[in-house]
Amino acid sequence: MPTNVIMPQLGESVVEGTVNRWLHQVGDTVREYEPLLEVSTDKVDTEVPAPAEGTLLQVYVQEGQTVKAGVLLAVIGKPGEVVPNGDSDGGASHTTHQPVIETTAAVHANGNNKAESQASMRISPVVARMAAEHNLDLTQIKGTGTGGRVTKKDVESYLQGQTSAPATTLPPWEQPGSGDLFKPTGEFKPQAKPAPTAPPPAIPSMPSAPPRAIPAEPIPQGVLGELVTLSNMRRAIADHMVRSKLHTSPHVTTVFEIDMSQVMAHRESHKAEFAKNGVNLTVTAYFLAAMVDACRAMPIINSQWTDKGIYLHHIVNIGMAVAIDDGLIVPVIKNAGEYNLMGLARQANDLANRARNKQLKPDDIQGGTITITNHGVSGSLFATPIINQPQAAIFGVGIIEKRVKVINDAIAIRPCCYASLTFDHRIADGATGDGWMMALKQRLENWS
Repeated sequence: MPTNVIMPQLGESVVEGTVNRWLHQVGDTVREYEPLLEVSTDKVDTEVPAPAEGTLLQVYVQEGQTVKAGVLLAVIGKPGEVVPNGDSDGGASHTTHQPVIETTAAVHANGNNKAESQASMRISPVVARMAAEHNLDLTQIKGTGTGGRVTKKDVESYLQGQTSAPATTLPPWEQPGSGDLFKPTGEFKPQAKPAPTAPPPAIPSMPSAPPRAIPAEPIPQGVLGELVTLSNMRRAIADHMVRSKLHTSPHVTTVFEIDMSQVMAHRESHKAEFAKNGVNLTVTAYFLAAMVDACRAMPIINSQWTDKGIYLHHIVNIGMAVAIDDGLIVPVIKNAGEYNLMGLARQANDLANRARNKQLKPDDIQGGTITITNHGVSGSLFATPIINQPQAAIFGVGIIEKRVKVINDAIAIRPCCYASLTFDHRIADGATGDGWMMALKQRLENWS
């Protein structure tokens, strides 16, 4: 009996994915759990394994297409077996579209108030964020998703001034399945707010940001070159960095020099022991442990800004920036304060390996409260990283190298590095940021 390959729901709030690349072609033999295709979401690229062993009989969703969780992607079976066609249900249960259509119609009929109208619409968190960033009235955008739902592509087309594609009757493999597993978990229901009596003072002086999809300068004419198409990851990184640096947090950076003698000596004497337990003891694990201590000493740095006040996190979830072929991704070590040095090293190894092998799930990169980026691996002395929203700070580590130091009026050679903390100046002042860095510096320089 053929086995259906279904678009998985890759995270709690992730309800759709884009087929990036099929790793096998129709007619290929595949093994169970062998990577079958690459799927991209707004958060992460990941490989989807084959659910069964057999021959790839049919592919219904081509590369570049975006479909909902629960949609039939392909069929695996024995050569000659009958597979679903356009007139069968393809094994994917049909959802009931009428309630969504009625809701959308009601929105247009009563759409005098944008906030109230959008509150009754079913859209993904990504669309909600884009609407807020660009101050869009979603009731004015024609939705091409299931039941007239406004999708990310609809918003992008609207921003580019393009006409959204007309809604069509979807074939069975384009229709999401029913059941709790495939239900969208994000309902955009913002609270209607009274109109402010006066605009915030900073906004009138700021020029409106151009749509992300339109280049700041036209493509040069008569100059040899080529246009590199933006991947989903590169576009998401660009949007996030602009939003963080230019529209959200006033950034400030403080830089400290850290003597790593004690850490390097401890690592040298313990890395063989860690290796016996299957753990590669890298310097990153020491920085992670020191970050936990610093967050306990200065908890305001482990927080986020909200309209109601500063929200202090009672746990430390450290995002760890990992460079991959087509960008940068930040998997999160949850509850980092519960791990000892070996536990932190094991977590760092696992997340970095899965990130580079495209085995992360969207939930692996959510929930961070503070981030570390080790730019020193490429030879950088120090940097001023951009804050990973909605966090309050990002910690950067430069290259560790031997330097000449004056210690007790004598010249000495010590392994040192420059480390930086970039933080949200709305949340913390210089003394607070320096206090966090001093706590981290003392922990590392006195490691035992």
